[in-house]
Amino acid sequence: MANDYFQFKQFTIRQEKCAMKVGTDGVLLGAWADVTQARRLLDIGTGTGLIAIMAAQRNPELIIDAIEIDPAAFEQAQENANNTPWRERIHIFQGKVQTFAPAYKYDTIVCNPPFFINSTKNPAHNRTLARHCETLSHEDILQVSDHLLLPEGKLCVILPVNEAKQFLELAQNKKWFLNKLTTVYPTPDKAPKRQLIELSKIKKHLVENSITLEIERHVLHESYANLTKDFYLKL
Repeated sequence: MANDYFQFKQFTIRQEKCAMKVGTDGVLLGAWADVTQARRLLDIGTGTGLIAIMAAQRNPELIIDAIEIDPAAFEQAQENANNTPWRERIHIFQGKVQTFAPAYKYDTIVCNPPFFINSTKNPAHNRTLARHCETLSHEDILQVSDHLLLPEGKLCVILPVNEAKQFLELAQNKKWFLNKLTTVYPTPDKAPKRQLIELSKIKKHLVENSITLEIERHVLHESYANLTKDFYLKL
C-alpha cells in the first residue's frame, strides 16, 4: 500500500486523497520538461500537484497554473502547493480543462495524461478518471494546448510507448511538430516502457535520447539519477 506522503528534498507530497499516487512518470516529466525560459506554465490533470511543484522549484520566475477535475485531488494539490516555499506562484483550479478560460496564454503545458484508451475500467471512479481517457482524450489535450499555448509554446507529455506512437500520429495530423523525444528504459536489458514527448507548432531540429531508470533493483542508473538529483532524498 502506498504511503500517505512522499518526501522530496525541498517539499512533501501528501497523497491520501488522490487516486494516482506519486510515481515515476510524474517525477520523470516534472524533471524533464524544459521550463528554463518559461514564464507561465499549465499543468493539466495535476493530481497531487507534484509536477506543478517541481516546476516551481526549478524556475524561480515561473507562474504555474494547475487544473484537476477530481475534487478530492484538487483539495490535496492545493494543500501540497500551500505547504511549499513557492505557494505564491502556484494556482490550483478545479474543473475540466476543456472549459478552462484564463485571460492569458502559456509558454509551456505539461500533462501526465490518462492513457488507457480501450481497457477495462477500474471500479473506483476517481482512479478511472485519473487513468482512462474518458474525460480527457488525447485529442482534447492537443486541442486545449492549441488554444492555450503561445505561438512559440510547447506541450510536454509522458506516455507508454504504444500510446505515445498513437499520440504522435494524431499530433502530426494536427500540424504539431515533434521537437524532443526521450525513450525511458526500466533497466539496460529491458524493452522501453515510456516516452517523454515535447511538441510545438514550430519545426525544430529533433532531439532524441534515452534514460534508463535502474541498473538493478533500487540502484538508480546514472541518467535517471542525474535527472532527478534535485528532488529525490536518496540516490
